[in-house]
Amino acid sequence: MSRLQVVSGKGGTGKTTVAAALALALATEGKRTLLVEVEGRQGIAQLFETEALPYEERKIAVAPGGGEVYALAIDAELALLEYLQMFYKLGSAGRALRKIGAIDFATTIAPGVRDVLLTGKACEAVRRKDKHGRFVYDYVVMDAPPTGRITRFLNVNDEVAGLARIGPIHNQAQAVMRVLKSPETAVHLVTLLEEMPVQETSDGIAELRAARLPVGRVVVNMVRPEVLDGDGLELAAAVPRSSIARALSSAGLGGARRGGHAERLVDPLLAQAEEYAERYALETEQRAVLAALDVPLHELPMLAEGMDLAGLYQLARELREQGVS
Repeated sequence: MSRLQVVSGKGGTGKTTVAAALALALATEGKRTLLVEVEGRQGIAQLFETEALPYEERKIAVAPGGGEVYALAIDAELALLEYLQMFYKLGSAGRALRKIGAIDFATTIAPGVRDVLLTGKACEAVRRKDKHGRFVYDYVVMDAPPTGRITRFLNVNDEVAGLARIGPIHNQAQAVMRVLKSPETAVHLVTLLEEMPVQETSDGIAELRAARLPVGRVVVNMVRPEVLDGDGLELAAAVPRSSIARALSSAGLGGARRGGHAERLVDPLLAQAEEYAERYALETEQRAVLAALDVPLHELPMLAEGMDLAGLYQLARELREQGVS
């Protein structure tokens, strides 16, 4: 499995949750995973119910089997300072540049450089080895920007081509692209079984493929439980109203006389069944669209109790059971 796992998705699909669950799943059985955040939202800290992450790698969870999950919130300004120190040995001059706002100015006017810094830090973690020559992390999972800009974010070499054709920035971009366009990387997209997220997923995969970036899997998040299948819905639609009322009465949900409680329950039940049938048809249609994309598909359930730390571990188990490891 690829060592750099990039997770993207339309806003509201739960991509940060899926990235965190994936990091836990990959860390199972004694592995070590680094979960990287690049948007400055501190979503990882909220999910793991911990304090805001600094610009340093910090252990935030232990996975089943003794594995470990570390997290890093990458700050573009601090990454640029680190980069300047590495190549130009600026020392206190670099800190002075930050104080007067030059660092923020540089990353704002040159977003391509900003993306090189963000992706470069993640790629450095992928390649990093300890003194024994072993990789420090078995996997790096990146909670990446949304689907609408994921290709541009990852295709940093093209972004900086007009800014720096030679020199350290150019060399850094080239090194990053060697990782991002290699089998070491897989880009996963998170979606819901709704028309807009599925369309954006389809467009995103087409853009990634056009840029020769490695497409991984599609994860369908927050899938509602199936109450009836297609045959069950057809059967339910054919049952007469009187039979439904009698069945409700037999179940103790109203009197048998006409106009009783059972009779009053029929219309709300039929309306609910119609609403479910419409949603079932929509989800079936969207599943067909996703199946046509020719990528592995996985589904994660909507958690009845909402998302908390226990729920995160549950989703990690779901991913493991579906072979995402």
